[in-house]
Amino acid sequence: MPALRNRSLTPAWQNHPYSAHRVRRKMHICLILFPGFPMLAYVLAREVLLLANECAGQHLFSFQTRTVTGTHVAAADGTAVAGDQPDWHGAQGFDLVLLCAGNDPLNALPMGLRAFLNRAEATGATLGGLDGGAVILAKLGFLAGRTAVLDQSALAELTTAGHTIALTEGAFSCDRQRLTTAGGMATGDALLAWIARAHSPTLAARVAETLAHGRIGQAGEQQRLVQAIDPLLDRMQAIMAAHIEHPIPVERVATELGLSPKQLRLRCRKGLGQTPAQVYNGLRLDRAAQLISGTELSVQAVARAAGFASPSAFTRSYHARFGAPPRNQRRARRAGALMRTSPDQSDERRSASGHNP
Repeated sequence: MPALRNRSLTPAWQNHPYSAHRVRRKMHICLILFPGFPMLAYVLAREVLLLANECAGQHLFSFQTRTVTGTHVAAADGTAVAGDQPDWHGAQGFDLVLLCAGNDPLNALPMGLRAFLNRAEATGATLGGLDGGAVILAKLGFLAGRTAVLDQSALAELTTAGHTIALTEGAFSCDRQRLTTAGGMATGDALLAWIARAHSPTLAARVAETLAHGRIGQAGEQQRLVQAIDPLLDRMQAIMAAHIEHPIPVERVATELGLSPKQLRLRCRKGLGQTPAQVYNGLRLDRAAQLISGTELSVQAVARAAGFASPSAFTRSYHARFGAPPRNQRRARRAGALMRTSPDQSDERRSASGHNP
């Protein structure tokens, strides 16, 4: 299979509505690929950064790929990806260094990697592990004393290195310049959380919105966060929007904002007229409505994507918010689409497909 070349992260925008804003400091990300790395994590990381540049209307995030072999490295699906630089020089200047590895992460630890990570950390970089990349960070001692997402089966290989790590069952963890994920779609959530912390919660919310809705259904309306006078409530909604599929406790949202749950509830009621839990539930149901109207996913799949473990609980909540069960709304949409199709258009479709009356 031919190797993939890294396309530019320069945003495809002209006269963008945000381009007149003051230029924020550019941030530089390095992604290090290991043999058998998960392609989904690689693609999601790049896509989030591409969308962040486009949403900002500025080339805020640059992206460099390196491989542990110095040449092409094959993903778990066999796709070969080439690195941008063949050695371990130039560790300084990165804001985020991500290790992306698969199911056997400790099989290919190259000389020079630890020193590279030490130099990057010394100049202020956050170190991250995507999927098996977290195991590598743990093995090299970079997760000591941190909270992290880590495969339990890997602990036996870490000996004493794993004993000082506070494990969490969340989809990702961001703790004192360390970012670890459980893999899969969690990569997108983790990158959004990092953008919110390192750059702008508002930008992270725009990117989350685009990822969740912007490419589903050309005519479907996009979810909008409720505009709040209190900027802290914008940050609250940005955090919630980044955790739709895997909701986090409201208490954790409050902690991320530096408030107690009671303080957050009072500010939320004052600013938005709702409790934080009600705002969060509304964001999840708006996400579900987009999927119902813009995709053919089953109701059960939509419920999962909106963070509901029970389809019946999802249907009740959906009915209470929108006045009809999700299946009814989907049938109404289909009926409306059929009514908008004129006889002439139907004849044209039959002719185009070779079926004449």
